[in-house]
Amino acid sequence: ASGIGHPIIGLDHLAVLIAAGVRAAALPVGGGVLAVLAFVFGGFAGSLLHVAGIGLGPVEALVALTVLVAGVALLRRRLPTALLPIAFAVAGLFHGHAFAEAIIGAEQGPLVAYLAALALTQAAIGLGAMILARRFGSRLPQLRPVTGVCAAVLGGLFLAMALVA
Repeated sequence: ASGIGHPIIGLDHLAVLIAAGVRAAALPVGGGVLAVLAFVFGGFAGSLLHVAGIGLGPVEALVALTVLVAGVALLRRRLPTALLPIAFAVAGLFHGHAFAEAIIGAEQGPLVAYLAALALTQAAIGLGAMILARRFGSRLPQLRPVTGVCAAVLGGLFLAMALVA
């Protein structure tokens, strides 16, 4: 249940997944799916690094920074699309590392269940946001800035909170 709930109730995680999905909607279908799945696989790798005891620095601040950057990316008209899957994977790495806080010390069965549920939930949110953004194709130029501002503001707030804490 935690693997399903964490990406939904963690506002920073939900914001970056929605922003990633909306940004991926501007890519060709295969490229959009690849970009969203790069985030999911990056998250899986980040979780495994945390479970293995490998730290990535101030993860909460880095997670907040990825939300801020995702928002800013939506506000830009043109971005090098070839780099998006790499950027999504790096963002996922930090989010996955943060997600793993919930499973430290878990036995193998619950650990596998958590990671599987987490990956499926993230994929569903990111791909769902991409599909919905594509359905609003003619409105995508208006949807991107609104989503971008929301994500950038949330990212900025979370970053300020992480730096103060």
